[in-house]
Amino acid sequence: MDTIELLKAVASGEKSPEEALLELKIEPFKQIRDRESDFARFDSHRKIRQGYQEVIFGEAKTAAQINEILRQMVADGLHNILVTRLSREKADELEKNFIMNYDAQCRMAVVEPQPEPICKKGYILVVTAGTGDIPIAQEAALTAEVLGNEVKRLYDVGVAGLHRLLSNLPIIMKARVIVVVAGMEGALASVVGGLADCPVIAVPTSVGYGANLQGIAALLSMLNSCSGGVSTVNIDNGFGAGYLASMINKM
Repeated sequence: MDTIELLKAVASGEKSPEEALLELKIEPFKQIRDRESDFARFDSHRKIRQGYQEVIFGEAKTAAQINEILRQMVADGLHNILVTRLSREKADELEKNFIMNYDAQCRMAVVEPQPEPICKKGYILVVTAGTGDIPIAQEAALTAEVLGNEVKRLYDVGVAGLHRLLSNLPIIMKARVIVVVAGMEGALASVVGGLADCPVIAVPTSVGYGANLQGIAALLSMLNSCSGGVSTVNIDNGFGAGYLASMINKM
């Protein structure tokens, strides 16, 4: 049962405080089984602790495993369930059983989608250095949108043509949080950090030629940024950046 509904049941007298306490005690996680073993433990208290339910990392799971986890989450009344790094083939299988929106570009699905109240404090701006960084940026943007934020996008404004970025100063300076997604040498995060008065979350991508080292060069550049207020997440971790941006925006 949803925690709010449980509290309403106590308030109306449908449940006693002792009954409600027992439900909370026995619901911290739920074991999910297949024919061979318990393969997952769904953390049913995560929404209570953190404000949003578990997110399913789809890349290393089978379609059958994801299906069973989703079945449990939907049975618990959850919606807007994010499944990240989900292939088109697995999405096709899941669409047979669930209502979902699938974004092939960033390989992310939103299961049981429902409109969320939008945070009115400000918007999150997602910026990319190049077009090749867009899939990771879309992962960040979609994550933040599903979590109830207004998101604006500013793509292909890297340092190789800095005038493209500088022509968008108003949208940069009015943002409440900025996510900067860049591969190659990852310089864009420092530039944006030097222009903005809000937190900047840098996302290094694996986009680039050989010495980019699958994103390590961009990662090191971003970690060594000389601009204040720039923090860095893992390589290609658009989800982590979008989630963190949402938390900052809602503070």
